[in-house]
Amino acid sequence: MPFVKVQKNKAYYKRYQVKFERRRKGITDYQQRRALVIQDKNKYNARKYRLVVRITNTQVICQIVYATIKGDHVMESAYSSELKRYGIGAGLTNYASCYATGLLCARRILTKLKLADAFKGADEVNGEYFLQEGGDGGEDDPRAFRAYLDVGLARTSTGARVFGAMKGAVDGGVAIPHSEHRFPGADDETKELDGEVHRNYIFATHVGEYMEYLEEEDPELFKEQFSGYIKAGLTSDNLEEKFTQCHAKIRANCARPAKSDKKYNYVIKGKRGKMSRQQRVDRVKQKLAAWSKKLAADDE
Repeated sequence: MPFVKVQKNKAYYKRYQVKFERRRKGITDYQQRRALVIQDKNKYNARKYRLVVRITNTQVICQIVYATIKGDHVMESAYSSELKRYGIGAGLTNYASCYATGLLCARRILTKLKLADAFKGADEVNGEYFLQEGGDGGEDDPRAFRAYLDVGLARTSTGARVFGAMKGAVDGGVAIPHSEHRFPGADDETKELDGEVHRNYIFATHVGEYMEYLEEEDPELFKEQFSGYIKAGLTSDNLEEKFTQCHAKIRANCARPAKSDKKYNYVIKGKRGKMSRQQRVDRVKQKLAAWSKKLAADDE
């Protein structure tokens, strides 16, 4: 019998280290997180902010987060489901909705930090490269609020929607270091950005073109696939106008609506409330009396 070397022996298992649970489940990319969270030593306890973008099946989530030893702290957030208040009732996960959600998150964090008047962001949404510039940090010349994009496990291919949310936050006045090479319309060879193509994605013009095509080719499939758009009053002709109005409304009022004072009845119908000891004793006596009465009736 030939000699077989045992690879996983006792020494191997003594040195084996189990990876973190979130790494084993494929939830967290710790190499990326380490680079985003670790702060330079000469920065002391200065916070390092991240723009966390997550896209689910139904909505887009944008958050401004900073890390502490106890865990991450969310300073401000915005959800694409809130765009219904601004006139966008469908397509809450496309590129245009990502841009609007990033814009909403940026305006909220700057308003919270009282920097909204100092940093307005891009004057015109043209799809071109823009980065918010700030001052030297004085009272009359504050620094721009800086954050870093956290994409999680999302693919960072050219035209990815996470870059749409980042572009919205940048145009909203948050300084996020980036290049234009991954935006829709970027040429891999020349490394130049076609601003018109990118602008069409920001205002969902590409969605409108597909709506027109599908309506002509297959009306039944159009009604099925774009039923949410039809119900929300979004058509191929007014998509750009609706998103333009949405951006203007977000800049005018980015605050969350006040919570109502409506009181809810949490008592479940048919469920008995908590009884006192005397009530429980009386209930047992009633049951015994009812059982005795039933036995007497059966004997007769």
